[in-house]
Formats: sequence, C-alpha cells, structure tokens
Amino acid sequence: MNLNSIFADLISKFSDNEKLKTDYWQEIEKSYSQKNRKYHNLTHLENMILELENVKEETSDYDVMLFSVFYHDIIYKATSKDNEEKSAEVAKTRLDKLNISNERITKIYNQILATKSHKRSDDSDTNFLVDADLAILGKDWKVYDNYIQQIRKEYSIYPDFLYNPGRKKVLTHFLEFDEIFKTNHFKEKYEKMARENIQREISML
Repeated sequence: MNLNSIFADLISKFSDNEKLKTDYWQEIEKSYSQKNRKYHNLTHLENMILELENVKEETSDYDVMLFSVFYHDIIYKATSKDNEEKSAEVAKTRLDKLNISNERITKIYNQILATKSHKRSDDSDTNFLVDADLAILGKDWKVYDNYIQQIRKEYSIYPDFLYNPGRKKVLTHFLEFDEIFKTNHFKEKYEKMARENIQREISML
C-alpha cells in the first residue's frame, strides 16, 4: 500500500497546491516514523485503511474518515494524556488551509477525539473508524503478541511495576464494554478473539 499516493489523491480533491500537499505528507511521514513509535506508526495507518476499505460502501463520508486516519495519532507521546486532543488540533489547523467545509473539519476533529475513549458514537462513520483503530485486538495471537511487545517498547520509559497496572486498567476497560466493537462488521470479525486475547494478556501481567 502506498500511503503517500492515497494521501496525495485525498488532498487533491480539496487543493491543487502542490507545495502544501508535499509539506503535509512529509509532516505525517516524519511524525509516524519517529524512532519511539513501534506500533503507532505508518504500518498502523496502513492496517486501518485496509480494514476500512472493506466497509467503504457502508460509510457516508470516506474522505473525512481518511483524513481522520492520517491525523489521529500525528501527535503521540507515551507520557502524554492529551495526544488525541493535540492531534485533532493539528488536523484542524492543517485542513483549515484546504477547501474543506467547516462541517467536515468538525467531523474529523470529533472522530480523532473519539479514538481516545472508544465509546459508541451516534455517527456510524466514527464507529467504523474507532473499530478499525482497535482491530488489532482481535487478530490471531501471534499478531496480538507482537502488538503487546510493540506497545511495551513505546512505554519503555516505565518500569514493569508502573506499566503493568496501567496496562491492566486499559485492558479491563475494554472488557467492561458490552461490546468492544461498535459495528456489526467488526464485531462479527473480531469481538470473540479480542476478548480472549485481552484476558490472556491480563493473565500474563
């Protein structure tokens, strides 16, 4: 998958400013390629888009969702509690310079914020986005185990006695949802496996 060309095609729908297109992509690429990003990187974006391509026909504004994917983790620090808010602000600032309606920019802003709490939304596109963000939870154990290790490396600043209780809290939070996945497509595909994986990881902490 060529993320650069997907992003270029997306931007071209709203602007013919080539410099802006290049600058925006370079910012995204640089942000997601930082060496501390073992999971929240370009591969994560690719995987989300692959998941969303399967439900493209069911979405109401796929372009908005793509912008949300590209910007949802543009700011990511393991020690920070407001990555999503900061990422949403970056998206708003950048997209204000394109020919995108305020209504759509607000949607993108809210979709990015939704990736923080992963709660059910009244907006079905937002539910698809959040489900795609969590799809890793329902993969087979080998893939999930690799994800666990990548996340641990991102939080390597914290020793186990601090990391493990925090991670357990996050995982328990998912299990407390009536449904981890908010859309039928993702629920059928990943819910059962996700719960098994999470339980297994908790038992290892």
